[in-house]
Amino acid sequence: MKLPAALGLLMALNAPALALEGEFRIHDPSTLVPCEGTFYTYGTGGTCLVSEDGWTWRRGATPPRRGMAPDLIHVGDRYLLYVARNVGAQPRADINLVWTRSLDTNSPDCKWEEAGVVASSDGIEDCNAIDPGLLLDPTDGRLWMVYGSYFGFIRLVELDPKSGLRTDPQAAPVNLAINCEAAILIHEAGWYYLLATHGSCCRGADSGYNIRMGRSRKVTGPYLDQEGVDMLQGGGTLFAGSSGRLIGPGHFGRIPLGPGFEKYSCHYEADLDLGGASVLDIRPLLWKDGWPVAGENFRDGTYRIESVRTGTALELAVEGMPVGGRRERRGGPGAGPGSGTGGAGTGAGGGGPGGGPPPGGGGGFFAGTGRPIPDQDVAQVSTNWPSAEISTRMANYLSQAQQKWSITAVTNAGGYLGSPYFKITVAHTDRALAATAEGELTVVPAFTGAPDQLWRIDALTDGTWRLQPKSVPGRQEPFALSAIGASFATLSKFDPASTRHRWILKAP
Repeated sequence: MKLPAALGLLMALNAPALALEGEFRIHDPSTLVPCEGTFYTYGTGGTCLVSEDGWTWRRGATPPRRGMAPDLIHVGDRYLLYVARNVGAQPRADINLVWTRSLDTNSPDCKWEEAGVVASSDGIEDCNAIDPGLLLDPTDGRLWMVYGSYFGFIRLVELDPKSGLRTDPQAAPVNLAINCEAAILIHEAGWYYLLATHGSCCRGADSGYNIRMGRSRKVTGPYLDQEGVDMLQGGGTLFAGSSGRLIGPGHFGRIPLGPGFEKYSCHYEADLDLGGASVLDIRPLLWKDGWPVAGENFRDGTYRIESVRTGTALELAVEGMPVGGRRERRGGPGAGPGSGTGGAGTGAGGGGPGGGPPPGGGGGFFAGTGRPIPDQDVAQVSTNWPSAEISTRMANYLSQAQQKWSITAVTNAGGYLGSPYFKITVAHTDRALAATAEGELTVVPAFTGAPDQLWRIDALTDGTWRLQPKSVPGRQEPFALSAIGASFATLSKFDPASTRHRWILKAP
């Protein structure tokens, strides 16, 4: 699906990006993997981060094998952790496999087992066996591992999904890329994508890490970038670079979350707001013209909430007042007889030729006031609004006060994968959008922090947004904001094949 034209504006807002909560300092994080309702990631030095919701993180138990830049994958009934270590001076290194049937240290199935070396480099060959990245091919169930660094090639070997070890230890690895490290493969719509980290690492705020990519119809390559340059010849299209006060992204990990909705993890070499610490980040993964796109997490601001399906905007169901007041149907200074009446030979507003303003700056019905019209003052236009709950509706956007919504992250309310919950209020008021027990929408007089007033806002893979209440009173299943027609919105189960649950959030 093609990205909407508003995406560029949407992704370029100047507000600072939100950070995760809790303890999320880590270097070289593995792909995030869920286990029994909890997310896990492992990093260099044995760091483990754990989160039940993907927003608030804490330190977990260190695995028995610690090393550099591990990657984690769930295959069958086992969790396979591949960990690199230097064997003497670089580029002598090897990658070891340890596995367990559960990542939960409270489970009797959490017993790490050593399985041995999977790949190695001898210090002479043109490769450095570090930074493993795993792919379980969704087309045929084959398991692949890429590895390597700037000391030589990024290489590919096939693994046995049952044992996690090499299918043929004597088979020569396939060279895929140069001048990069921390590579990983993903598959989408018949293409294999190699995402790898370029630039300098491990220098804090002076690190030049950035993520680049190429794609191929075959897992063995060649991987060409958007200009057709082979990554084996130094090619690679930029996927993600430094962003604001977050410096040096690396170690991409895909997080599939259902049709039309996914995210990715990475680390930043330096978070300037945390003294230059290396930190975990989770962001939306979008797709455009057959290529992955690094999305931005949603940010606080004032928006109009526009339906992709209908083009109309969500508003408070009250009588609207035209911005600048209602026009009077009469001509301005200098208008001739019949002005403002639409009479024959005068134009709709009278005056100049073709109905334009009369010579000398005269008025007319369509001539305007001659000065900018200010935004509506919600305190003035809301004097006749009911003080109790008010329903919502959809209407053409006319820049009226009841059509502008402030969306603000709520502190100490928890969150979900990579994002906090938000409140949605009529701009410059405390009137809050809420879900009802009937699965409909209402606007309550004041925000209380109740679950039916907390909203999760997810970037879908086409760049539009899905809005879901944290909960609907009396119901267990999740519901999403849905445009039924040009004038009505409700809540219903998300349908990834429909546009009714897809919204564009625009600056008003």
